[in-house]
Amino acid sequence: MILVADSGSTKTDWILVSPGKPDTAFKTGGLNPFFLSDREMHKVIGKQENLLAEAENVKEIYFFGAGCSSPDKREVVSNVLSSNFKQAYVSVDSDLLGSAYATCGNETGLCCILGTGSNITYFDGENIFEGKHGLGYILGDEGSGSYFGKKLITDYLYGCMPEAEKALFEKIFSIKKETVIDQVYHKPGANYYLASFAIFLGEIRSGDYGKNLIREGLTEFVTTNVLGYSSAQKIKCHFVGSIGWHLKDELQEVCAEHNVQIGKIMKRPIHDLVKFLLKRD
Repeated sequence: MILVADSGSTKTDWILVSPGKPDTAFKTGGLNPFFLSDREMHKVIGKQENLLAEAENVKEIYFFGAGCSSPDKREVVSNVLSSNFKQAYVSVDSDLLGSAYATCGNETGLCCILGTGSNITYFDGENIFEGKHGLGYILGDEGSGSYFGKKLITDYLYGCMPEAEKALFEKIFSIKKETVIDQVYHKPGANYYLASFAIFLGEIRSGDYGKNLIREGLTEFVTTNVLGYSSAQKIKCHFVGSIGWHLKDELQEVCAEHNVQIGKIMKRPIHDLVKFLLKRD
């Protein structure tokens, strides 16, 4: 059996491939080594009993995850997986590489992640090349769920949110300044917490406030990240993640305004990633 995983900061999609049988899908929480300790990652995997029931039969694991760009972080995740799947060969790489495989295949392109966080990479058809982006939710993550969540919370707390949107926001969320500060500065998972407010965009995207907020965030991502590559207007630019998927209409408009040619827009790359890996083998 082969186990393939695509992990963001919020959730992990798993596909178990077994010869002669239908593929089996599993979901767990995200396994980002920047935000979770090895003990916490063990707990996340341990909650998926159906997945662990197949542990002895898994012979290969290909894990692509957020926070897995450096050798030391990849080793942390690899050790966690190896201790749960003792019979398996384990390969750990970044979510950017997995997304590039799923979107670009063997072709050159830019691959962007717009989910809880945001990132971008250049893919030459074989390898990704780490750039100057991917600074995380405090310094970067333009156009991501955490970016929009932060904007919404600060607008609300500063009293800058229009009355109609403010009333709707208060119906959906119950927040206080002290609670927000505690969640963001004192508790783990601040990026998840901030990103949880991004669902509000779906409620306000047709009004002027929502339209402007969305365009501002997506424009900042494109100008800061995509246009930082000299080839950005010459090759296809692909997008993966829930924010890019749900805001694809606005994303297409912003990219068109900056002469960026969009390729694929995927909410979840796991199925195309599995197809690529099996075809490659």
